[in-house]
Amino acid sequence: MIGFHAAAVAVVLGVTLTSSWAIAQAGADGKKLSPQATSNVSLDADSSRVRVGPGDLLAVKVFDVDELTQDVRVSDRGDAALTFVGRLHLAGLTTGEVQTLVENRLRDGNFVREPQVSVLIEEYGTQGVSVLGEVAKPGVYPVLGPRNLLDVIALASGLTPMAAHEATIKRRQGIEVLTASLSYNPSELLASNIELWPGDTVIVPKAGIVYVIGDVGRPGGFLMENNGRVSLLEAVALASGVNRTAALSKVRIIRKTPAGYEDTPIDLKRILQGKTADIALQREDIVYIPSSAARSLLFRAPEVLQAAAASSVVYTAVP
Repeated sequence: MIGFHAAAVAVVLGVTLTSSWAIAQAGADGKKLSPQATSNVSLDADSSRVRVGPGDLLAVKVFDVDELTQDVRVSDRGDAALTFVGRLHLAGLTTGEVQTLVENRLRDGNFVREPQVSVLIEEYGTQGVSVLGEVAKPGVYPVLGPRNLLDVIALASGLTPMAAHEATIKRRQGIEVLTASLSYNPSELLASNIELWPGDTVIVPKAGIVYVIGDVGRPGGFLMENNGRVSLLEAVALASGVNRTAALSKVRIIRKTPAGYEDTPIDLKRILQGKTADIALQREDIVYIPSSAARSLLFRAPEVLQAAAASSVVYTAVP
């Protein structure tokens, strides 16, 4: 059960490995790379969609006006000062939007009649995507331009068996936080394949766990693998079912709440009989199934009688 989630995601991740092969080779088979290892690299046709961030080094060129060609570093506040144009706030803009902004300023200031501007990010201030949590190799991985979530998880050598069914993505500007599904279903997984940018952080949390203790076949903690959902009957099944001596009508669910632990009595027998709806469990729930003294005595009675009979035979055989 635990290994199936990671295996299912790995099948889909395999489809994305081809697109990320070149980056993986640059990263020495998934090893971390320093920002310097990927500096001074201009982007391809995707550059019109790349967003500028603090610390980025921009190459600004004006066609047929060499005097205005310049490299500028975006400040920590997201500003950059350009010749004639002055100081502009560029953080968060795409390179295409920066080109349009600079062209308008040059035209409105009568510096260039019909300016044609190109803007490329020569060096990222933060040049990797951080992948943290339940992945095989957490670390910072190089991302030049846009890459998808599955590409980056593949660079981190995939998910661990303890991984949850979702990932949290924090954008490098620190404002936007997204959640992406890591479902068993390949179509759902591909639908949530979010585009990532240098400086983004991906966090894959540990899957939720429910505990089943007491008079069951295999007490213990069990991962909530079904997209983070598990019912009472499913949890009991994971624990190899109840024993013959279990007190089914006296089951309790112990749940941690902000106000403390909440103890809820449950009649498992009625749920098994279909007279009451199954119950959805939450992370860290504890299902306690006690033993029935009467049922224990009932099922132990034949053993006690058999032992007594054997003792009687032994006693009478002794001269």
